[in-house]
Amino acid sequence: MTRPIISPTRPIVVLTGAGISQESGLDTFRCAGGVWSKVRLEDVATPEGFRRDPELVQEFYNARRRSLTEPHIQPNPAHHALARLEKEWPGGVLLVTQNIDDLHERAGSTQLVHMHGELLKVRCLRCDDIMPWARDVTMDTPCPQCRRAGGIRPHVVWFGEMPLEMDRIGDALDGCVLFVSIGTSGHVYPAAGFVAAVRQRGLAHTVELNLDPSDGASLFNEAQYGPASELVPEFVDELLTGL
Repeated sequence: MTRPIISPTRPIVVLTGAGISQESGLDTFRCAGGVWSKVRLEDVATPEGFRRDPELVQEFYNARRRSLTEPHIQPNPAHHALARLEKEWPGGVLLVTQNIDDLHERAGSTQLVHMHGELLKVRCLRCDDIMPWARDVTMDTPCPQCRRAGGIRPHVVWFGEMPLEMDRIGDALDGCVLFVSIGTSGHVYPAAGFVAAVRQRGLAHTVELNLDPSDGASLFNEAQYGPASELVPEFVDELLTGL
């Protein structure tokens, strides 16, 4: 279909999922043979799993945290293109990511919501402090704020927990002129429901940029399929042409 004229004075919301990180070499939940396929999500990505075996959960996320420092894990052209869009789009861009890595930040994005938390932060269950954290954690690690041990957990939203900053995301979806979903499967809610929420208002154009059609592909006004590292820079170039 022909894309409508997108007013550059109006805001854009971009949702990114695991597909964009996978192109930078990070495993996803559904990556065949990847690290996530070798554990049960019930054991490492639920509050119940943490209560059953906190040391297992800590070591799992320690390994994921360490993986971010591997030299080959770098932002790809899709990350950089979205950072450029944020800098150059007059109406503003909010980037909402389901990913817990820091690749968007490394590429230069600043208007960013990590709705599923951040791997490079931890949370203390005893004092509720949230703090940056790049090293390993054990159940003996004391909280720098309250000095008590045994309460630090990954600052990651596990299955059964409420995603972060949903009010901010909802307000942005209500006011956007363009909603773009990149590298998402459409399996995980509430993110999978964002396109339906935007379409219900009928005031924004919706675009899916994905390797394959998502579960909600039919809800988008426009879709392009292929690697995010190719599609996203081309899409951003088109939006910014003529500004």
